Amino acid sequence: MSLLELDDVKVHFPVKKGLFFDRTVGHVYAVDGVSLSIEAGQTYGLVGESGCGKTTLGRAVLRLNDITDGGVVFDGTDLAKLPGEEMRAFRRRLQMVFQDPLGSLNPRQNIESILSEGMAAHGIGKDQAERREKIKAILAKVGLPSNALSRYPHEFSGGQRQRIGIARALVLEPDVIICDEPVSALDVSVQAQVINLLEELQESLGLTYLVIAHDLAVVRHISDVIGVMYLGGLVEEAPSDALYAKPRHPYTKALMSAVPVPDPEVEDRRERILLHGDLPSPANPPAGCRFHTRCPWVQETKCATERPPLLDTGGGHKVACHFTAEIEAGTVKQTLATGIEAVIATEAVAAEAVETSEGEAPEDGSGTGAKEPATVPAQEPATVPAQAGPEADAKETGKKAPDATEKAEGGPTA
Repeated sequence: MSLLELDDVKVHFPVKKGLFFDRTVGHVYAVDGVSLSIEAGQTYGLVGESGCGKTTLGRAVLRLNDITDGGVVFDGTDLAKLPGEEMRAFRRRLQMVFQDPLGSLNPRQNIESILSEGMAAHGIGKDQAERREKIKAILAKVGLPSNALSRYPHEFSGGQRQRIGIARALVLEPDVIICDEPVSALDVSVQAQVINLLEELQESLGLTYLVIAHDLAVVRHISDVIGVMYLGGLVEEAPSDALYAKPRHPYTKALMSAVPVPDPEVEDRRERILLHGDLPSPANPPAGCRFHTRCPWVQETKCATERPPLLDTGGGHKVACHFTAEIEAGTVKQTLATGIEAVIATEAVAAEAVETSEGEAPEDGSGTGAKEPATVPAQEPATVPAQAGPEADAKETGKKAPDATEKAEGGPTA
């Protein structure tokens, strides 16, 4: 049995309306049926566009967000059904490293107070002196001096603050650490140091990670298994090497095609998949396959009506697509353009919307109905998925993260 299992987890936020009596008029389907499992000592990477539900899913595991439906089974116990006091005891074994290292630390407390607060709450250490010695040992593991105990968060750099956040998780001796964008707020040179630190701590302490990130290079380097999320659900899951060698879902292919390659000859030859339109609203997701409104191989007869399950296509490679085999075999006709035509189509839709809105007469009838020439807002050169990092080598035991120079060549990651 896996250490952590998520079974059809759903997190829906109600949309309220009303001045005196709030009534629910809809829901935001932030996470809508995610199932995955993480083995002990494994690193599971979760990637996807902004707004796809990655962070909400990570917070739901810790019950920081209420779970609407589904189960979160940790070491044989369903956390979704635990009362508050029992869940509080389990949080010692489940910790989180937040995206913003400064915002996650209390500016009015010094480092010793921040780190010892959780230890005292969970009964770790007989007294403050014993807790102080343990804190010093943890600070040494994360590369901070012992004199940091009396200092405050604003006195540290961004990388040091993130190390403090990691130390705060480690002092409780957890089994699982959820890392929510652990390096996205850091300089490129500091990112590699924090990634290497996480790997070293995993080897020495036997930790299990759920890493949430935008940067595909970071996820590839540190992860054993990668899951790709789109609009609240998993669309593909596979071992790291297999996913990067041969992505099978159309959305994952588009993500990979957006990764810049430092070799200009390879960059010029490779295919770029540009997607139509924008990410749909999670408050009103499309029926059927959530990706069918932007998929280059959409088949309206099935994709628009039936949501595909996440099925194993062999070797632990799971894909949520009705036509995976047909797309690979080339027997399914491409229905949407993936080149510059996709950009032109998106601009045409925007121009039509502007012309329609400007051509409408005012409701009071004072207008003549004449419209001025439509001014089309400046469009992005392409609608492509969210951030992607440079190409990176497959994860190998003992291998360090790329240095600052190598990372910089791959383009921006924020």
